[in-house]
Amino acid sequence: MRVITGTARGHRLKTPEGNDVRPTTDRIKEAIFSVIQFDIEGRRMLDLFAGSGQMGIEALSRGAGSAVFVDNSSESTAVVRENLKRCGMSNSAAVVQSDAQTYLTPRAGREEFDFAFLDPPYRKGILQSVLPSVASVMKPRGVIICECPLEEELPESVGCFRVDRKYRYGKIKVTFYRIPKNHDGSDD
Repeated sequence: MRVITGTARGHRLKTPEGNDVRPTTDRIKEAIFSVIQFDIEGRRMLDLFAGSGQMGIEALSRGAGSAVFVDNSSESTAVVRENLKRCGMSNSAAVVQSDAQTYLTPRAGREEFDFAFLDPPYRKGILQSVLPSVASVMKPRGVIICECPLEEELPESVGCFRVDRKYRYGKIKVTFYRIPKNHDGSDD
C-alpha cells in the first residue's frame, strides 16, 4: 500500500497486523480522489475507522489542509501515527483513539469537516448507525464518502445530505453524499 500522488507520492504505508483492517485498494482510492481532486486543496478531512490512515494521508498528500484520524484500536492509531511520521505529515493531523459514535458526540468548539471517509467493519450495521452523526459534523458543502459491500443498503438521505453518486468496484460500492445545491433555496 502506497501514497498514489502528491507531496508524499510513492511512500509505502504500514498496515495493522491481522484481519481486522481491510485497506481500501489503490484502484478504489484513486477513483475516489479523481471525484474530489479539485475540491481538496486546503480542506479538512475526517478519516473515520482510519485503520492505517491511508485515505486521510492521501488527502493530505494532495493538498488537504488538515486531517483527523479516528479509530478505536490502539494498534491502528499507532500505525496511523507512524505512517504520518514517515510521510512528514504529523503537523497537519490529529489522531484520536475513540469509538466513532463517541468521537462524533456533540460538544462545544467542535470543528466541522469538508470531507469524511467512512469504511467501517463490513456487515455490522455500523455505517448506517453512524451516518447521521457524521452528517452533523459536516460543512454545508461537505462530502461524505462511504465504502461498503455491494449488497449493503445505505439510506438515500442522511439529514440534509443526499446520495450524489454511487460507484461499483467488483464486490465493493462507494457512495458519495452531498447537500443538493438548491437545498436552501438558492443557486449558490
